[in-house]
Amino acid sequence: MRLLALCADAALSVSDLAHALRQSEPRVSRHLKILCESGLLERLRQGQWVHYRLSSAPEASSFVRGLLAQLDRRDPLLLRDAASARAATAADEGAQGAGTESRLGRALAGFVAAAAPAQRFDSLLLVGVSHPELLEWAAGASRHCTALAPSRRAAQSARAFAERRALACRVLHVRPGAAQSNTGLESVGPHFDAVVLDHPVLSGERLVALLESARALIGLEGVLWLFEPYDALEGSRERVVEHPLARLRRVLGAAGLRCEKLSPIEADGAHVLAAVARPAAAPGLAAGTEGARR
Repeated sequence: MRLLALCADAALSVSDLAHALRQSEPRVSRHLKILCESGLLERLRQGQWVHYRLSSAPEASSFVRGLLAQLDRRDPLLLRDAASARAATAADEGAQGAGTESRLGRALAGFVAAAAPAQRFDSLLLVGVSHPELLEWAAGASRHCTALAPSRRAAQSARAFAERRALACRVLHVRPGAAQSNTGLESVGPHFDAVVLDHPVLSGERLVALLESARALIGLEGVLWLFEPYDALEGSRERVVEHPLARLRRVLGAAGLRCEKLSPIEADGAHVLAAVARPAAAPGLAAGTEGARR
């Protein structure tokens, strides 16, 4: 039923659906096969990818929509599925443009380069591959570069870009787990000299958890860059509205990070907050207190 509800709204790939339902791709594929064999869904090939949508047969489509009309579409699980599916397709749409330079990408790469003009890292982790300029900078600024992509399609696009530019960079597809504490960074390696978080689009405890995982990877001597959309930090639903700049400083402090530089970046119609941070001398409570003071 959850698969039918998602495919009624849009044509989605196995990867998109697995991400939305937080299930393995083989399990989702088995269910999709049964739904296709029953005539309720149909396969739609788009280039090298296969997407699934409701059957175009009038009787089957009418039956499914009548069935879905009995569901409470405000159910928290269905709402979460729909939000996860939108996030997965947005990541794939961004991946389709990988390899295409942009003003925003050049601005982000310029920000990190300005913070480390002559430094060459032994190991660097780039989380997010939406901006090829950052991937190119990361590969050139480190001896060992690892990039994490949120989907298989994004990983393939990033690998193709790296091959075209002859960049020495390992690109992995790592998706965060269902548990809030599982950020996806736990399996990539024990230590990096620098971490770049490119548009995680998280808020609250989830962003703090991601930053804590990143801080653990860089130890006490590393550096972290964060690029977060302005809108993701606005918190307009709260009774006390906190300015995004103050919120980002507080969140960094809560994760045991000391904010060294914070700057807004605007390009291509996007508004991004860029931050440079390093581990605080005393992680934990002291870091949270320092972040609150800032």
